[in-house]
Amino acid sequence: MLKQSTTTKNANGLEVSILTSRAGFYKGLNPTITIVSKALIVLLVLFAIVMPEQATTTLSAVNGALLAMFNSYYIISVSLFLIFCLAMALSPVGKIKLGLDHERPEFTNYAWFAMMFGAGMGIGLMFYSIAEPMYHFSNNPEVIKGAVSAQSADTVESAMRYSFLHWGLHAWGIYVAVGLALAYFAYRQNLPLTIRSALTPLFGDRLNGSLGHLVDIIAVVATVLGISTTVGTGVLQLVSGFESVTGAGWLLTEAGKPTGSAMVLALMLVMALSTVSAMTGVGRGVKWLSVINLTLSFILLAVFVLFGSTGFAFTTYFTGLFDYLLELPAMSFTTWERESELGQWQGGWTIYYWAWWIAFAPFVGLFLARISRGRTVREFILGALIMPALMCVFWMALLGGTALDLELTGGASGSIAGAAMESQLFVTLEQMLPAGAALGMSLMVILLILTYLVTSADSGVLVLNTIMAGGNDKPGVGHRVVWGGILTLVVGSLMLAGGLSAIQTAMIIGALPFSVIMVLMCLGTLKSAFFGKPEVAAVSESV
Repeated sequence: MLKQSTTTKNANGLEVSILTSRAGFYKGLNPTITIVSKALIVLLVLFAIVMPEQATTTLSAVNGALLAMFNSYYIISVSLFLIFCLAMALSPVGKIKLGLDHERPEFTNYAWFAMMFGAGMGIGLMFYSIAEPMYHFSNNPEVIKGAVSAQSADTVESAMRYSFLHWGLHAWGIYVAVGLALAYFAYRQNLPLTIRSALTPLFGDRLNGSLGHLVDIIAVVATVLGISTTVGTGVLQLVSGFESVTGAGWLLTEAGKPTGSAMVLALMLVMALSTVSAMTGVGRGVKWLSVINLTLSFILLAVFVLFGSTGFAFTTYFTGLFDYLLELPAMSFTTWERESELGQWQGGWTIYYWAWWIAFAPFVGLFLARISRGRTVREFILGALIMPALMCVFWMALLGGTALDLELTGGASGSIAGAAMESQLFVTLEQMLPAGAALGMSLMVILLILTYLVTSADSGVLVLNTIMAGGNDKPGVGHRVVWGGILTLVVGSLMLAGGLSAIQTAMIIGALPFSVIMVLMCLGTLKSAFFGKPEVAAVSESV
């Protein structure tokens, strides 16, 4: 049987009513959203398992067609999301509190930042902090255009510039745009903490039926694919770390890639731990894991400061940051033809990242909103946009800069550049530290990767259930277990079918429809904040 969730109508006349089950297995969840989302994801899993080669070919063909048609759309829309965030922070709306005027934040600044950073970027930075600058050291738009020579000192600036682009303001602007819209409508407009609430100024009561269900289903599917990409990336690095520490040959193939059995075992370990953590909720498991993550991250950064190429890295940080900000307007709106070499680079890096962050945005945005009640709009935007972006850029400059310096000075002798992406962090530690210290740090990095993976996965499971429960962030424990299992199947089947590239391809496809919803969310927020009554902080009418 179905019942109506709490239905609210605020002073702006906005109303959201989402039906949830009164009893049975789907108690507290909307059956339509839950069942259709599961069906779509299960079909993808079966496609990957039953016809792996055809699945990979089909996904690649669809992805190529979409990128050819929407590459400019991705570039422009993501830049507009960043402009939206900055405009909201600088406007009078920035003073409004996301909650009642007397409310204080639920979490301390350190815990807030830890959860935000761990959910948004943690595992990706572990994987790409060295891998991306090292790749761009050999190939980036300036190298392609012939302005600098590959793997030369002159290439460092552009290598860091494009690394900063992908992990800086644009990335966090995507998350903050979604998080701000959700928090604003949930805590100031008294609507459920779910995706469709941000669209009510545009579509009104039509969101209480199939249109609203469609919005939430798209968000669920995009979130599953975004989390799958993150978990898949981390699993590769986790296996590489185990091999680096143990020397167990069965973990890697002759080509240096993780074996199928190693990936499955690592994936099962991660998802089992994440499911247990998700069962404890945000205030316990997720919070404490996030604090551990950030503390270990600071230890890792301290080791690179003490033993890495600190002078080179800090110089790279400040000059690279200045260069990045100077070139940001041009990079934000430059697009190249898909068929050109520059277009191929942009599709493989910039658009891939924009799609990844967009697919991750329902999860991270809703999670940011969930942990940010009691903060002002301006505090939320500056805290969730500027600080994490600076942290990402510093992390990239310190770890990536050290690896680049080791290669430039000949200390690494090509060992870092020649290693697989998932192994480059461990190879850098081996080149930078004595053998015993490198082993100890590798063990800590493995623990850090594992906790980041668990944090991302358990936070994702909580958010998925929140969307399907119409904004209720305390759904039954059983559903968290089920979605932990579904995520395991998605990652495992796609990795065995076509490796990480298959997951990435599916994610880029799934991100496109949610990017349209994001555009509408920003428009809905602007309409309500500037043309409605933005200071509705208490229930004005309940049905």
